[in-house]
Amino acid sequence: MTSAEPKIVTQNTPKAEKQAETTPLLDRVNTPGDLKQFNDDELRQVADELRTATINAVSKTGGHLGAGLGVVELTTAIHAVFDTPQDKLIWDVGHQCYPHKILTGRKDRIETLRQGGGLSGFTKRSESEYDPFGAAHSSTSISAGLGMAIARDLQNSSPDEAESSLRDGGNSGDSHVICVIGDGAISAGMAYEALNNAGALKSNLIVILNDNNMSIAPPVGAMSGYLANLVSSKPYLGARDMAKKMAELLPPPLKSAAAKAEESARAALTNIGGASYDGTLFEEMGFYYVGPIDGHNMDDLLAILRNIKNRPNYGPVLIHALTKKGKGYKPAETACDKMHGVAKFDVVTGNQFKPKGTAPTYTKVFAQSLIAEARKDEKIIGITAAMPDGTGMDLFGAEFPDRMFDVGIAEQHAVTFAAGLAAEGMKPFAAIYSTFLQRAYDQVVHDVCIQNLPVRFAMDRAGLVGADGQTHAGSFDIAYLGCLPNMTLMAAADEVELMHMVTTAAAYDDGPIAFRYPRGEGLGLEMPEAGTVLEIGKGRVIQEGNDIALLSYGTRLNECQKAALVLEERGHSVTIADARFAKPLDEDLVRTLATNHHTLITIEEGSIGGFGSYVLECLNRNGLMDGNL
Repeated sequence: MTSAEPKIVTQNTPKAEKQAETTPLLDRVNTPGDLKQFNDDELRQVADELRTATINAVSKTGGHLGAGLGVVELTTAIHAVFDTPQDKLIWDVGHQCYPHKILTGRKDRIETLRQGGGLSGFTKRSESEYDPFGAAHSSTSISAGLGMAIARDLQNSSPDEAESSLRDGGNSGDSHVICVIGDGAISAGMAYEALNNAGALKSNLIVILNDNNMSIAPPVGAMSGYLANLVSSKPYLGARDMAKKMAELLPPPLKSAAAKAEESARAALTNIGGASYDGTLFEEMGFYYVGPIDGHNMDDLLAILRNIKNRPNYGPVLIHALTKKGKGYKPAETACDKMHGVAKFDVVTGNQFKPKGTAPTYTKVFAQSLIAEARKDEKIIGITAAMPDGTGMDLFGAEFPDRMFDVGIAEQHAVTFAAGLAAEGMKPFAAIYSTFLQRAYDQVVHDVCIQNLPVRFAMDRAGLVGADGQTHAGSFDIAYLGCLPNMTLMAAADEVELMHMVTTAAAYDDGPIAFRYPRGEGLGLEMPEAGTVLEIGKGRVIQEGNDIALLSYGTRLNECQKAALVLEERGHSVTIADARFAKPLDEDLVRTLATNHHTLITIEEGSIGGFGSYVLECLNRNGLMDGNL
């Protein structure tokens, strides 16, 4: 630690015997209001017990661990000072909300996290009144919080008073809105749209920047560098602290002048990265900036939050809290990803109980296939939006560091960045989860499809995703991409087909092309030495019958084969076909299946408006629904 860095107070790592300890104070907390009975020393103990309870719970269920451990003190302090649920607490992304759930009436169900019928792994409005806004994608908290703050102001005053209140930066209600956003999430453009609007409206809003210098992947981009410079700016910290101490010694009439002097001192003394600033970026956007502060120091957190709560008409405030992901649990602190997402694990050792797979994951097959194509074609570029490990782009980047770009949590930018590359003759592969690509829909429409630019979209996590739940399920990409002009859609039935589709996408230059594949392992098939370019818009017949036709799009082909065995045992003759393409659809194949069978069943992992709808449209257009089908 350099002399310019804020001091972070460390705690002893829980040992095996400590994990077995009871939680006497936490046992008395059923709702956040129960925290009001404790003094500050006891609240520190509650935080320690809360960390232990979080570790023990996630060890049994798996889930997100490191992020929650980093906000234990912050969670405890917020709920101890504010009056939730009347005061609205919004967690950005929500993967750090397990300690919050323990304190808000869900302690007895915490071991049902991410289980069928159990607690969601993210905040969810239908689950608790303490979750005022559901989140699982990032960078939404400030926008939602500002909406709630303005709704509060408008509903607690007459129209004339509301207009005056908003104009003057007042708060016509007595409730607070607190948004907790991470340094990774605040790199996204939507966060700045909200900051810009909030600074102009001047409504009372509290934004807590949880800066752990690490999102899922190592921080990227200029914002992470700015925050690092801000944290290490010793002159800035000294000027602010000196001004505040001096102001406390002055009589009330002079405090206003001292506040102005503080701003002048900060402007004169602050020098970050060799350039002078009149204030932090956040101050320039209209926020009162507090920090950086130690996000694990309960005394500091409680004092600052109490001052903010009790200060009327403060307008928007940003509290910059420094935390450590995985804090207080040595296996998490020493892991390269701080145990961001874990399977069930042993609390003492941190060893995770991950079943050893016999087949490679689809993600790895994609990465290896792309690497193979990139060795042959130097125009192939890899792009990801803060998910290098989740998309396999970390493997691509290890081999081609100059051709892989992690743009951070910025899917919109990723897509248009890819469009720019494609416009200049490069072959960009934008590897983005199906559910995350939704965030960049306008860019897919305007910047890629309408201009018919050959961007390749590799959509991981397509279809069902298990414990991550509805917010992460790739349910809609077939429908929302299939309606766009010039788009070609493919879905891999197995890992060999995925390899062929990567090769096909690399060779396709006639416009945008997207291929989807699921989370998890393949079937363990023998992989060919190289991928083969598929004929665009042509499916394949796996087995032939004359009674029932099963037309599959994607990796449920294996289930179709199992279903065919059941049907054949009951006397039916079954044809199984793999569509490969939803757009362009193999209409010759559809016509053949419809003409030669009395029943045609489409199988996909998608929503209404997807593959089945395309097939039905084809049948209607060709008059094939008018007979005995």
